[in-house]
Amino acid sequence: MNNLFPTSRLPLEDGDLLAAVDMGSNSFHMVVARYVLGQLRTVDRLRETVRMAEGLDRKGGLAPEVRQRALECLSRFGQRIRDVPPQRVRAIATNTVRRLAAPQAFLMPAESALGHAIEVVSGREEARLIYLGVAHAQPSKPGERRLVIDIGGGSTECIVGSGFEAIERESLQVGCIATTRRFFENGKLSKKKWRDALTEVSAEFQQFAGTYRSLGWHEALGSSGTNKAIGEICAAMKLTKGAVTAEALPALRDKLLQADRIDAIDLPGLSSDRRPVIAGGILILEAAFNVLGLQRMAISKAAMREGVLYDMLGRGGADDPRDAAVASLVKRYGIDEQQSARVEATLLRLFDQVAKAWNLDADDRLMLLRAARLHELGLVIAHSQYHVHSSYVIENSDISGFSRQQQQFLAALVRTHRRSIPKTAFDALPDRLLAAVRRSSALLRLAVLLHRAHESDPIPQLDAHADGNTLTLTVSRRWLDSRPLVRADLEGEPQDMAGLGISLKLLAN
Repeated sequence: MNNLFPTSRLPLEDGDLLAAVDMGSNSFHMVVARYVLGQLRTVDRLRETVRMAEGLDRKGGLAPEVRQRALECLSRFGQRIRDVPPQRVRAIATNTVRRLAAPQAFLMPAESALGHAIEVVSGREEARLIYLGVAHAQPSKPGERRLVIDIGGGSTECIVGSGFEAIERESLQVGCIATTRRFFENGKLSKKKWRDALTEVSAEFQQFAGTYRSLGWHEALGSSGTNKAIGEICAAMKLTKGAVTAEALPALRDKLLQADRIDAIDLPGLSSDRRPVIAGGILILEAAFNVLGLQRMAISKAAMREGVLYDMLGRGGADDPRDAAVASLVKRYGIDEQQSARVEATLLRLFDQVAKAWNLDADDRLMLLRAARLHELGLVIAHSQYHVHSSYVIENSDISGFSRQQQQFLAALVRTHRRSIPKTAFDALPDRLLAAVRRSSALLRLAVLLHRAHESDPIPQLDAHADGNTLTLTVSRRWLDSRPLVRADLEGEPQDMAGLGISLKLLAN
């Protein structure tokens, strides 16, 4: 299993396989594709109904039988991609895992079952990936905007975008499983319950309806299984040819409410495994149509898993969304780019000398560079404890392209780049990332310390050697003697760096 999550550009050759795993709140999906002449060709798809959201209780616990169902599914998926290199596999966990009280208690056995790292993404990042998948599967005309709605088991994502760019992204805490459980308790249906539920769900869409409608769109598309199932019901009832329309939805609702219980729902074209959650899906879509003023929504062939595959192709290159997101933070918070560049250059000198000995790879290198660019972000808030402010903003912002664990990794690097190391600094990270984050933090600390004076003169001698958890740093005596502040900081650093579990030895030539 890889140490971090793939962040560098994939060295792809014709014939290489890539895989994306989508751990949705209703179903788990996996798509395996082959890279051929710059394009992706799907070679296999797997889907299993897991209903993770069904096992989530109000305290964030997960029912043992649902947990076991998820692990068994991941084990089967893992068998299929056993021979695919880790850097060409991305597994994404969504709403239900986001809401777990103790996510690591599930993620550790889940990663073991799958054989690959699992990323937990925010709702807005999930929305970006959904849009990317739809945009690649069904390209829009130049300059035209489109609305994409994805109804999952635990959440619903709404995106307005143009081309391959998501302009507005929202993630609502209403999904087909969660909504069905909340409003139709004990499986009972009634017109009054429907009206009350519709009012509450509509309020969720009203929060952003004005912004979306002012942007406008030329077409609306629905993605994922729930929307596909609703489109199939519309076709089976001969209301449309597979799209969902404002005229068809009331007919679906009235037909559904002829049953007084969920297990008695009888809709043409509805599969038995979709029956338990279809009421919530139709209700959410009716609310979306009413509030957003939709007349017609076509059904997309793609969903988040396809977006994950295409996102993998762009990572590490000019189209990497994370680089644009970091650049946006630099601009928004007025970070000193010249100082960041100085720290970056020294950081790379140190990294390249110890990377092999410390088992740090290209992904760790990229994360360190991003940390260097953002480490002074908190200065806009206050100089005192600015590293704490920087860390908080990074961990709690919506940053495109980053999973939750990647943001936590980045935030931990920034939090520990100066002063003493809190005992809880790395508590949010899984054990397999601890060696990389501690060693990366040690390198960032030294690079920042050596450039405390913000001077542009290069450091003439800077030799680093790593042996286990011992790091030896050799600097020019003449350079050091002319910088008493840096010298004092360096002499005190071994004590602080011990908090990382690293023994720092200093030599001057």
